[in-house]
Amino acid sequence: MTLHLQQCAHGGVHLCIPAKKRGVSCYNKRMAKGKFITFEGPDGSGKTTVSTAVTKRLESEGYAVRYTREPGGSVIAEQIRNIILDPANTAEDARTEALLYAASRRQHLVDVVLPDLYKGISVISDRFIDSSLAYQGCGRGLGIEAVYAINQFAIEGHMPDKTIFLNVPAELGLARIQKNRTSLDRLDQEALSFHKAVYDGYQKVIRMYADRMIIIDASRDVDTVIEDAYRAVKDILDGCR
Repeated sequence: MTLHLQQCAHGGVHLCIPAKKRGVSCYNKRMAKGKFITFEGPDGSGKTTVSTAVTKRLESEGYAVRYTREPGGSVIAEQIRNIILDPANTAEDARTEALLYAASRRQHLVDVVLPDLYKGISVISDRFIDSSLAYQGCGRGLGIEAVYAINQFAIEGHMPDKTIFLNVPAELGLARIQKNRTSLDRLDQEALSFHKAVYDGYQKVIRMYADRMIIIDASRDVDTVIEDAYRAVKDILDGCR
């Protein structure tokens, strides 16, 4: 597959991925009955807190939903997660990191995501491919195009139906991590410059996939963020978005 960089009207450059190649939820139109909804955002945006709270509330209301996470989410994928995030693995190469994320994602997809979707269970995933595009593509400087290609091999075009992006500046996210977490994984320990690059990468991904992105201001108090995210996901499940 050949991807192209195009000049934007404002003078910048963006990645042009033909719509046919973006893997626009092709699976759910054929067999799957559930919705595939992902939560994305920088570290410290509250993804795990918000996505688990939303899932529990929807379950209590009778919705067939399942929470899962990346990296990890299944036995083998969790083993790969441990390698990726272990603070002792300081020698881990950036390309190795990108490939490990893609490998974990593949295993999680075939073990958890697709089986549930085909059963009619909607999957709410804490991270998916957008994280790799932002973290490894931009944070590590590997390039969105290269990381996209690695992940398309892994996911075979299976993309989220909708993505809830919890928007919070890198500075605030990092401050939250340092204040609230008792232990930091390998990526948590990265410098502010890395987290800023990740945030900028997410802005590029949002522009690439504007049609499936729902942006929520995550700099507010957590209860307000949870409420907004709950309403957004409920609307998706009810077919209103």
